Amino acid sequence: ECCLKAIKDGESAETIGRLLEHYYEINEGIGVHKPPQLYGAFSTDAYSHTPAGKGAQQPGMTGQVKEDILCRFGELGVFVKAGQLTFNPCLLRKDEFSTAANSFAFVNLNGQAQTIEVPTNSLCFSYCQVPIIYQFAAQKRVEVLKKNGAIEQFKSLTLDKKTSSLIFERTGEITMIKVYLETSDLK
Repeated sequence: ECCLKAIKDGESAETIGRLLEHYYEINEGIGVHKPPQLYGAFSTDAYSHTPAGKGAQQPGMTGQVKEDILCRFGELGVFVKAGQLTFNPCLLRKDEFSTAANSFAFVNLNGQAQTIEVPTNSLCFSYCQVPIIYQFAAQKRVEVLKKNGAIEQFKSLTLDKKTSSLIFERTGEITMIKVYLETSDLK
């Protein structure tokens, strides 16, 4: 939150850089990023309320795992503002982009396993079960691929309310989102 606020408030590049260094240093030192030998135990437990000797009673995620997920969406720059999905990966590092073509497996809205091809110099994740591919380009823009084969173009990194609602409501009308970023958008 401090890093994002500094960026939003237009703090100096030095201040933002130092905050990001601290953020990633802290992130590497907790949770799943730390080996058990340093952590003193296993860093995550898939069952948050398991009495000794009883086996798993209430499956859930620990607070740290939840925090990791929330932080990751912040790093990926996925935000909802005034009902609109917007992409601003200002915390994302360039070295997270793949150096080779890959495939991305996910479960679609019908509960079926699906795989898509992901090009070189890109990063893929899903949001509301819609795959999103980040790629480098000369100009920022978003392409929304629809079930009927149509492609809707946005000249900014913010979707309109109607398109955002289709994603949030998981209607299945949106099949993929391609976000084109300038390399200067990343750290």
